[in-house]
Amino acid sequence: MSVGAIAKAGTTFTSFSNPDEVLVSSGFLGALIAGFLGGLVILFLRKVFSFMPKSLEGIRTILIYPVAGILLIGIIMLLINPFVAAINTGLNNFLFSLSGVNKVILGAILAGMMSVDLGGPVNKAAYTFGTGMLAEGHYEIMAAVMIGGMVAPLAIALIATFFPKKLPKKERQAGLLNYVMGLSFISEGAIPFASSDPIRVLPACVVGSGVAGALSMAFNCTLMAPHGGIFVLPLIGNWGWYAISLAAGSVVAAAIMVLLKKNVW
Repeated sequence: MSVGAIAKAGTTFTSFSNPDEVLVSSGFLGALIAGFLGGLVILFLRKVFSFMPKSLEGIRTILIYPVAGILLIGIIMLLINPFVAAINTGLNNFLFSLSGVNKVILGAILAGMMSVDLGGPVNKAAYTFGTGMLAEGHYEIMAAVMIGGMVAPLAIALIATFFPKKLPKKERQAGLLNYVMGLSFISEGAIPFASSDPIRVLPACVVGSGVAGALSMAFNCTLMAPHGGIFVLPLIGNWGWYAISLAAGSVVAAAIMVLLKKNVW
């Protein structure tokens, strides 16, 4: 929290000697770096002070780790803040300059990433980027990210409803539960189905999510919350077009799966 505040403020070593210096926030990129540095620094301190006996464990956890940890991470952030701030500013300027086709492509890519591994590293990379841009005021990006994560479970639910022969009997009832999972923005609801048939399910979901994300961007839909699905409907800008985009992407993903998957009974 402390170093995240330093990243947000954009504080540097030179700002202490020059109060008139214009500070530039390193934004969510700086905060992310600070988070990773926090863990690495504490691991480093644990190794450095591992020679201390267990009887002094209280001193390490209550005094050394928090005080020395904040001091070291703070010094590092004061050093790298100007460089990260420049990157963050450039990224924001680039995003603000996006319009038309470029914006739609960005939405398609981020939304498609949400269905690549359904909660894995690629999914989390897109989600982290979306939440970071949410903090920077790019609400349309978070909208594209969330809609991408909702498509896969909803596509599975549509298959279970209208094409039950495409799913084994034990999966059909679970497939129907994905209406709730999808509308709640829980991508992991589609994992069992993707695990049993990844070659057909995952590509279909990626394409469907990409369609939904592109449409969301094209319709200038926005989202001011990092999660929630249908439960944050009042925070979604152009929610009618957002619902249409979600339906279109889910239908596309389901249609591709219907074409690729064989009947199992």
